[in-house]
Amino acid sequence: MITIVGLGAGDLAQLPLGVYRLLTSAEHVFLRTEEHPVVAELAAEGLTYTAFDEVYEQHETFEGVYEAITKKLIEASKQGAVVYAVPGHPMVAERVVQLLLESDVEVDIKGGKSFLDDAFASLQIDPIEGFQLLDATDFTRSELCFHHHTIFCQVYDATVASHVKLELLEVLPHDHEVFVVTAVGSAEEVVTKVVLHELDHEASLNNLTSVYVPPVAKEALKHEFSFLREVIRTLRGPDGCPWDQAQTHESLAKNLIEETQELLEAIDGDDDENLVEELGDVLLQVVLHAQIGEDAGWFNMDDVVRGLSEKLIRRHPHVFGDVKASSPEEALAVWKKMKEEEKKSE
Repeated sequence: MITIVGLGAGDLAQLPLGVYRLLTSAEHVFLRTEEHPVVAELAAEGLTYTAFDEVYEQHETFEGVYEAITKKLIEASKQGAVVYAVPGHPMVAERVVQLLLESDVEVDIKGGKSFLDDAFASLQIDPIEGFQLLDATDFTRSELCFHHHTIFCQVYDATVASHVKLELLEVLPHDHEVFVVTAVGSAEEVVTKVVLHELDHEASLNNLTSVYVPPVAKEALKHEFSFLREVIRTLRGPDGCPWDQAQTHESLAKNLIEETQELLEAIDGDDDENLVEELGDVLLQVVLHAQIGEDAGWFNMDDVVRGLSEKLIRRHPHVFGDVKASSPEEALAVWKKMKEEEKKSE
């Protein structure tokens, strides 16, 4: 049996009584990290424990750390019941907990207080307006939703902060304001407003640090595909442009041919700047056709994107399946074969 509890976000006074009693009475207590405000207070009251801080130094990746901690906990549980304590709440940004739940060992989660409760209060944000929590050590730009309140947790050091900064700078201006939140909910809480390009220079970064990015105005997100769709929807809407409102698939056919020809000319001219514009003009035709389909109730852009994604996966079994293709020629042969099989099944 592995019993998992959360140490909360702050001081000993905020620790639930049941969690406190469990920790102080347990024979074997393991901590993901002892770098938490409540640990010193518990130790002063006689808590003995084994911390896994040194495991972080033994592995090059966080996933390696989490797998090693999971293995150690499972081995320890074979000798008797153990308690595993983590910062915050066990079900918030705790990869080891997820790995334990996926294992065969018996797990009992007793709860704890998430740092998010205190973060919402300190930052004065309401998650019902739209909220996302991202692991700063493991996220992709495609996951970002700038319309929402966004908190990056586990911003351990300048290296992680730099990764967050560089990803955000691909979209946001260098002087965009974000908030560095450290030890939220404790007596050591610090909330600092910084401009984005200085994020990784903030001195207070540690294992209790998160970064908050407030929602970004739609006008600043012209790079997002959803923004383009909304523009086209407006142009085709009741208060939109008479020309766009009047278009049909048939009337736009010649435009697609003309825009494609101009795109080819930009490619032939090796003109990258013009290429960007001409690709946009071709994309405009695609989005317009999709909006016409949506207005008529036939199909929409989601159908177009879904169908394309499914086709690409289906025709690349050498990437998404177990088929082998080691050259462009072999890959093309696989594509043609899959295409022929599709036609036969129609």
